[in-house]
Amino acid sequence: MKKTLYDLTKDDWNTLFPIELSDHNPDWKVVFESEKNRILKSIDAKFINKIEHFGSTSIPNIKAKAYIDLLVEIPEEFLFNKELIESFSKLGYVYFEVPAREDIDAYMSFGKGYNLEGKKEQIFHIHMCPKENIMYNQLKFRDYLIEHPERAKEYENLKTELASKYKNDRGSYVLGKTNFVKVTLELYNK
Repeated sequence: MKKTLYDLTKDDWNTLFPIELSDHNPDWKVVFESEKNRILKSIDAKFINKIEHFGSTSIPNIKAKAYIDLLVEIPEEFLFNKELIESFSKLGYVYFEVPAREDIDAYMSFGKGYNLEGKKEQIFHIHMCPKENIMYNQLKFRDYLIEHPERAKEYENLKTELASKYKNDRGSYVLGKTNFVKVTLELYNK
């Protein structure tokens, strides 16, 4: 029986998809726009308020994992909507519910491009939530780093250090960035 993304263990994820940073590629913006347009043409407009490019690929001149992160703002009433999930499945996305934890409300997540045979494909992550979800703060984080290139370089240095240390430990890599993101959001709100 063929494995799916749902069958992968934490170790499988870490082995199949190690943390690898690439120099900034201006084409990432083009890849985002193309995927955004594909989504907007295929998904009923009632479901989507806005689609934004965020994550490190949206920040000029810093290294990033070559994944395109999209924040899809949806009306509150469509959170966990089965028709919406099915619509994204038809576009090749795999759905994952991100459970609520500490200060984070639950939201919807989708991934595409994770090839279990090791063939390189463009990876997309969709984080889908209403505007009130704390995940939405990622846009503030992005905006602050774009407006403050010196802070963006600090972020790049941290990511480089973490990628070297946690190449095969995605969880520790993400956790290692948490405080930097928190402090940056505090700077944004000043």
